[in-house]
Amino acid sequence: MAQRQLLDAAIRGDEKAFEALVTESRTMIWSVCLRITGNTYDAEDALQDTLLAAWRGMGNFRRESGFGTWVYKIAANAALTIVRARKSTEVEVDETYSPERDFAERLAEADLVQQAMKTMPADFRVALVLRELCDFTYAQIADYQGVGVPTVKTRISRARQAFEAAVTSGVA
Repeated sequence: MAQRQLLDAAIRGDEKAFEALVTESRTMIWSVCLRITGNTYDAEDALQDTLLAAWRGMGNFRRESGFGTWVYKIAANAALTIVRARKSTEVEVDETYSPERDFAERLAEADLVQQAMKTMPADFRVALVLRELCDFTYAQIADYQGVGVPTVKTRISRARQAFEAAVTSGVA
């Protein structure tokens, strides 16, 4: 079924159509949640909040943007809500990971990225995630964050600099 047909069906309340739409975007939704929250536990909560909010809001989807863009905005909002509510900034490690060497190396790289992302202010982090992971335009990010395009460009530039400095130093 084409995405337009899936959207029509989901807007009418078809759960299977909604599930098909979400399945296409799930990896990116997860990435947005994980990069903004900084840990898997909060990201899982944000993902669930995102899916619930998207399902409840399907009837209000106006098709002014693509479904992916719309749901990524919901994901960013859900993740930011959790980050703002969180009292602790401790890094949580999932103890179910396998100790295989190549997997451990990928995990260490992912952890370094997460730590680097945590070093920057939330507005910078969100702008960078929306630009790099979701391919939002500067205008879309500006609209989302309620600021001008020059501010978005500055935030992304400073976020990239902070990210590079944190990763280069190896201490985030």
